[in-house]
Amino acid sequence: MNRWLDERRQMSLDPTVTMLNTGSFGPTPTPVFEACLALRRRLAPGPTDFFLRQVPPLLWASRERTAAFLGSVPQRFVFATNVSLAINMIADGIELAAPGELLISDHEYGAMIWTWERAAQRLGLTIRTFPVPKFPQDAGEVIDAAKAAMTPRTRLFFFSHIVASTGTILPAKELCAEARKRGILSVVDGAHAPALLDLNIGDIGADFYAGNLHKWLLAPIGAGFMTYGPGMEDRLPPLWVSWGYRPDSAYMPNAAAIHPDARDQYGSTPRTRALEFVGTMDVCPWLSVPEAIDFHAALGWTAIRAKHQELAEFARTKFAELLGWTLATPPGPTWSGPMTAFEVPAGIDPFRLRERLWERRIEIAMNVRPDRALLRVSHHWYTTEDEIERLVLALKEVSNSD
Repeated sequence: MNRWLDERRQMSLDPTVTMLNTGSFGPTPTPVFEACLALRRRLAPGPTDFFLRQVPPLLWASRERTAAFLGSVPQRFVFATNVSLAINMIADGIELAAPGELLISDHEYGAMIWTWERAAQRLGLTIRTFPVPKFPQDAGEVIDAAKAAMTPRTRLFFFSHIVASTGTILPAKELCAEARKRGILSVVDGAHAPALLDLNIGDIGADFYAGNLHKWLLAPIGAGFMTYGPGMEDRLPPLWVSWGYRPDSAYMPNAAAIHPDARDQYGSTPRTRALEFVGTMDVCPWLSVPEAIDFHAALGWTAIRAKHQELAEFARTKFAELLGWTLATPPGPTWSGPMTAFEVPAGIDPFRLRERLWERRIEIAMNVRPDRALLRVSHHWYTTEDEIERLVLALKEVSNSD
């Protein structure tokens, strides 16, 4: 039997749906779901015991394991419910000198554009964009485009490690290095990077890096993170006042003497707890992340990423043969992984197209940009070639009937 079809049985997938949108929300593997459910069963009958006594060692273990997996360290690793919240922590907390500007790429996620527009208004700054080349031949083209846009007025540089609309992988390490040379803070939206890439955040050298764990790692919904680089420890005040806001002297008489980066009794450090703790909430998704890491490690990271490239090539071939749609994602493992985007032909309403596909129980992402509409196929290891072909045939049928 096909090895991947056999492994697919471990996925929580609706058999009536062709799921081609992991790039938005990853379905949860059964072992990961069961691990999270088991934790919630411990929480439900005894929440006081669970939060006060059981969570701290579990949270620290998950923090250590997740940080190591991502190439970070637990002292700089802050759990969050998702990347949008994590980026908002940065945008709403950072202080920057005015006048000046924020520099972002022209391919950013809509909610993140709004986030930085609000931050710019708060800080008295302006926003400029730089164009990401559509089909770069080498990393230098992207780096040069960013360098050309950086000026003495640039205070902060924000970009996506992997462009959400096209799946294009940007040279994050080199871009952060260029910002650092000019004294510009770098903030990287790594929403799609964990598990899609062999990620090493420490090597990238961003001042702030945030991401999701519910997409390609397939951790439960509610698992995201933010990390900060050396020298950034005190740049962000917590956006909420809860029990992590000050040293907890009521329960730890010597709390004020504890180093802000030392492990505390809560499964964090005083510094990460101040940013992370918002009061009572379900932390079971955070505690389940190691199970998602183990699940994929058992499949084999090299095999998974080879499967990504195999499916991407299949999608490109089928779209070219049967539809003739224009590819919007640079081919090859340097530039792309399991997200392949195609330009929706002129004259086709992309929103109506998505509705027509859902009528056929095909789940797909559509991104409408000022210059074009893009259909994005997110093909993870559990995706089959039959599902991609089903999408292409449905698109052909819908296009011919309109």
